[in-house]
Amino acid sequence: MNKEVKKIILKTKKQVYGDMLGNNASLFQGEGFEFAELREYVYGDDIRKIDWKTTAKLGKPFVKVYKEERELNVVVVSMLSGSTYFGTVKQKSDIMAEVVATLGFSAVKNADLFSHMIYADKMYSFSKASKKIFSVHKAVEDVTEFISLGKEANYKALVETLISRLKKKALLFIISDFVGEIDLKLLAKKHDVFAVIVRDKFEENPSELGYLRLIDMETKQSFEGDIDAGTFKNYKRALHENDEKLYKQFKKQGVRFTKIYTHEEPTIKLMKAMR
Repeated sequence: MNKEVKKIILKTKKQVYGDMLGNNASLFQGEGFEFAELREYVYGDDIRKIDWKTTAKLGKPFVKVYKEERELNVVVVSMLSGSTYFGTVKQKSDIMAEVVATLGFSAVKNADLFSHMIYADKMYSFSKASKKIFSVHKAVEDVTEFISLGKEANYKALVETLISRLKKKALLFIISDFVGEIDLKLLAKKHDVFAVIVRDKFEENPSELGYLRLIDMETKQSFEGDIDAGTFKNYKRALHENDEKLYKQFKKQGVRFTKIYTHEEPTIKLMKAMR
């Protein structure tokens, strides 16, 4: 395990198991699932689940437990195409590794099943569902060591793969920069889908750079020329149209989403979005 992996694991584990999540047992909530039982409150439980009537009768706090809360099937997919090999503060792939760690540790802390898939133009790995911390360590290591250069994102193939692979209903997180033709409608019909969009601010608001030689990280094709104001205007318009279409689809399909920039703290953004 290299230093970068250790750094991510130590940081996110401290955040998830420490004070950052407050009284919440994990990022994942089971609102609306079938009620199972009442049990005595323990430190770390979500205070919003306290049954106040029972608490008043017995003189000590009790919380409601739901069946689905006891074992969610948390599946995290990292779409590691060549475009994730970029960032002005941190690389997008590094932020994605932190997101994987945060989601993984939160699942394990809550005694949920956790599995992780790496995808780009095809599936490169898919771990067996586990409740062990080691599975989170392995997922972070896989992301940081994956060579994304020269790999294009194939969202259509990803959806087909997930439909065939996921037999049990899942809380499905897809982490990507989400640029291109993306349709998660079929996945959203069976699973609870959450899209985590990872971007760098420079991607969305680049400055004029003059004469440059650029390389497409997915295709490895190079471009050389003057990057003027008109070029940037067209680029920003295209990306804005991509995002408007994406958000519209997500809302229509019932896909929850959040966007995390490379200069932001992933755990804080996830915590706010999941609440």
